Amino acid sequence: MEQLEDGYLRERAEDVRDVSDRLVRTILNKPRTSPAHLMEPGIIVANDLTPSDTAHFDKANVLGFVTEKGGVTSHTAILAEALGIPAIVGVKDVLREIQDKEELIIDGREGLAVVEPSRETRQTYATRREQLEEDATELRERAKLPGATRNGKTVEVAANTGSPKDVDTALKMGADGVGLYRTEFLFLDRDSPPTEDEQFEAYRVVLERFNGRPVILRTLDIGGDKEVPYLNIAKELNPSLGVRAIRLCLRNRDLFRTQLRAILRASAYGKARIMYPMIAVKEEILEANAVLEEVRKELGAGRVDFDKNVEVGIMVEIPSAALNAEELADYVDFFSIGTNDLTQYTFAADRTNEKLSYLYQPLNSAVLGLIKMMVDASHKKGKWTGVCGELAGDPEAIPTIVGLGVDELSMSSQKIPLAKKILSRL
Repeated sequence: MEQLEDGYLRERAEDVRDVSDRLVRTILNKPRTSPAHLMEPGIIVANDLTPSDTAHFDKANVLGFVTEKGGVTSHTAILAEALGIPAIVGVKDVLREIQDKEELIIDGREGLAVVEPSRETRQTYATRREQLEEDATELRERAKLPGATRNGKTVEVAANTGSPKDVDTALKMGADGVGLYRTEFLFLDRDSPPTEDEQFEAYRVVLERFNGRPVILRTLDIGGDKEVPYLNIAKELNPSLGVRAIRLCLRNRDLFRTQLRAILRASAYGKARIMYPMIAVKEEILEANAVLEEVRKELGAGRVDFDKNVEVGIMVEIPSAALNAEELADYVDFFSIGTNDLTQYTFAADRTNEKLSYLYQPLNSAVLGLIKMMVDASHKKGKWTGVCGELAGDPEAIPTIVGLGVDELSMSSQKIPLAKKILSRL
């Protein structure tokens, strides 16, 4: 199957391996061993890791990872960065080149893996690590200040997070709030969806800890590379273009209503904002807002306390939304641009495919033009626009996108201190 020309059929080879592995484990009554639960400190070397594997890493023992598959914008890589775990992805033949128990240094910045390093190399990297830690301490002190440019333009610098346990890191790094809370990780690695109370507790903790600073909770964004068996999502030829995110929620109203109830209940404990992912047309906003209004009425009738003025926005990942920004601005309070998918869909190139990495150009004029459209449309209607994709934390990109008029930048927590330093020099 791996020799087939058709890419979709070629990928089914992994399905065969997965089924055979599950069958053998079932026969032998052996549970699946997760790389998230290493018994001693080490570096994981694997063919690939799922987002749920990465999300549950024990940082005390998982010192880093190297994989044969994946790209720098895959969700696995993004999560590793959010957790502060060094990672190198898309390394050909790594399983053959690196053996179990070998000493290994990974340089996430340069994309280098050094097997059985010499004493001199170990010392070089030990010195480099000490310097990085000193620089990080200095930046964290600066990050306690608000994000602003030299001419006085305020830019909110927020964190991308995926669970309550990320809060400590975000606050330590000086986050002005949460620009993207990935609620889907409550739904992963389990046999049934989380209850309303489970979700409420998770959201409440984050809102309370941020103590009045805004927290944008993205509604369930499942699909593409995030598989959830109990949702019975049908296999699709192009899952990134299929029934996912808001499209899935609008087809599963009970699931959607439960999440909206949990978010609204939690909004009584902080400044919550709701964001719908992967909006393509205004009809999806209208339909989602109608469900939200029904939930508001239910909670009001039940005398349940919640913020009656919760802001509602959309995540802009599809060019059609950017091109119709002025129309969509009438139905939302804010836009948040997911530059990873916006770039992918603009160039019609899978952002996790290393063979097409040359087409991942988030600073191309085509993408920047779409961002400018969103900013101008939102400001014209008295709304605001943020960026929550990887571009927001890219030191080389920050001056450009802030120059386009973006009001908020949301990134992995570790990038916040440097981002605020860059802003202070603009």
